[in-house]
Amino acid sequence: MTNAALVPARRDLSDAPFLIAAAGGRPSRPPVWFMRQAGRSLPEYRKVRAGIPMLQACLTPDLACEVTLQPVRRHGVDAAILFSDIVVPLFASGVDLDIVPGTGPVIAAPVRTAADVAALPVLDEKGVEPVAEAIRLITAELQDTPLIGFSGAPFTLASYLVEGGPSRNHERTKALMHSEPAIWHALLDRLADVALGFLRGQIAAGVDAVQLFDSWAGALSERDYREFVLPHSAKVLHGLADAGVPRIHFGVGTGELLVAMREAGADVVGVDWRVPLDVAADRLSAAAPDAPAPVVQGNLDPAVLFAGEDAIEREVDRILAEGRHAGGHIFNLGHGVLPDTDPEMITQVVRLVHERGAGLVASDGAGPEVETR
Repeated sequence: MTNAALVPARRDLSDAPFLIAAAGGRPSRPPVWFMRQAGRSLPEYRKVRAGIPMLQACLTPDLACEVTLQPVRRHGVDAAILFSDIVVPLFASGVDLDIVPGTGPVIAAPVRTAADVAALPVLDEKGVEPVAEAIRLITAELQDTPLIGFSGAPFTLASYLVEGGPSRNHERTKALMHSEPAIWHALLDRLADVALGFLRGQIAAGVDAVQLFDSWAGALSERDYREFVLPHSAKVLHGLADAGVPRIHFGVGTGELLVAMREAGADVVGVDWRVPLDVAADRLSAAAPDAPAPVVQGNLDPAVLFAGEDAIEREVDRILAEGRHAGGHIFNLGHGVLPDTDPEMITQVVRLVHERGAGLVASDGAGPEVETR
């Protein structure tokens, strides 16, 4: 169990724009970071990863440290995110899987019966230790930049286990969900424990925020999400309530699920590019009028980074303006950086967000001491 005694003495990051915004405040400039900011878009990443399988890279502490730091050095982003993969908690638990280039995670023995669920291994501290060691190395180098840890959410982990790998339609997953609800809930309960333990281990090692990725939740209706997924995501996010770090929840194609995803226990709701941030903020506020104003993260379409500087500038200005409708805004993409993205365009977005965003803050006179909620 993560508690105050388990969390190490943290760096003083009280002035970090990312953490101020995550708490619902107005920092001196909008913070910006990118999902998949460390990865194939960077030549320095391709150089250090050459010949090294993905899972090995994730679980080699000094390599994971170097890759995590690369985009901070190059782009000047306001947060680092741990170099890892959403299925690493499964592998760390002892599930036989591989991340196959060009395919993605592949499970050796799919999980589809009650016996399969009962046979799933349990995460222990040894499985988390390489990740924890990487976090200790990273935080020693980051100075005043926060570090985000993450895990795949129970539904997304389940979809890989049940399908045996990536799926377009999630037909086996949905079939199990509807035909064998008791097995389904037992599976997700086990996976919630895995994700929760994996995130607690990262917090104990020193991350400053966590993100729960439910990458495939957008395949579900809100009704199915609330019945079959929300209780298990809530087990993870509410299980971190005493950890003292922001909890971000993100999924792709989840515009109809944003309210439910916040109800699961998110402090920050990630929004992909399909829903404008002001619309997302209005939905979240209307659903919980007595709650603090919502904090959102997003949501530049990753494809816009291929459209040239003028288009990027227009979209950055639009998103910054829409983000002012929320209680706090962390600028990000609506999903991850695409592999063929020009790194200079990523750096350009950071510069624009800092310069244009600082101008917005100056124009309305807001500061963290004025609008922190």
